[in-house]
Amino acid sequence: MGQDTASFNTPPKHFVSAATIVLNDQNEILLIKGPMRGWEMPGGIVEEGESLKDAAIRETKEESGIDIDVLKFCGIFQNVKKSICNTLFLAKPIGGKITTSPESLEVGFFPIEQALEMVTLGNFRQRIEYCLNDSRQPFYVEF
Repeated sequence: MGQDTASFNTPPKHFVSAATIVLNDQNEILLIKGPMRGWEMPGGIVEEGESLKDAAIRETKEESGIDIDVLKFCGIFQNVKKSICNTLFLAKPIGGKITTSPESLEVGFFPIEQALEMVTLGNFRQRIEYCLNDSRQPFYVEF
């Protein structure tokens, strides 16, 4: 045959992450300051056997100390070259207390306008704006 059978047996490698835009009753957004990327929304890689929603809840708790209730799925940003699908959820805090972690040097709730100024990495600001705009959802953005 001459065909390389290994290519048929190797599954494609894609990374799926889940992030949350957490809005409190004062209309403030929860942000974490990571050691490498600066201010961003909490989130991370979905583990095997874990739902997107559960990953969003777990990552938010791990990185910020805040327990959340996911209100809705907002959309996806896909980094085509790096094979990363970033899923985004809107959530509200329901408990816990703000704590830092190895992944978050600082954590806090910030007014929307201030939060948007603080988030400078790539298209993260655009992700927050899309999650706050019902008319944009559900969204699918390739980059």
